Amino acid sequence: MKSVLRLLVFLGLAGGIALWAQNPNARQESSTRTVEGTVTNAGKQPVSSAVVQLKDTKTLQIRSFITQQDGKYHFTGLSTNVDYELHAQHEGKDSKTKRLDVFNSRHVATVNLRLKKTK
Repeated sequence: MKSVLRLLVFLGLAGGIALWAQNPNARQESSTRTVEGTVTNAGKQPVSSAVVQLKDTKTLQIRSFITQQDGKYHFTGLSTNVDYELHAQHEGKDSKTKRLDVFNSRHVATVNLRLKKTK
């Protein structure tokens, strides 16, 4: 009876390890995150075709996203060990730069941006 129980425990552990090894996304998900949000105008209406820029403060690499018709944007595959800066522009209007830092532990962070006239 003890040997059967040991065999079952061993097979359960071996199966769990095999599944974990076959799913590299499970390990990667813990080290990556997503940021999403909506770009709005001063009247809090969504802005389509606004350019949202995401700046990696470590490498200074900049990624861009053009907002959908509902004003939404998203960036995926972001490192949890890097701070990012987000900024939006559309037809001569800019948003304030907002920061997504390493202390924000959400897997999917929301950062909304509001456009204002540039001075």
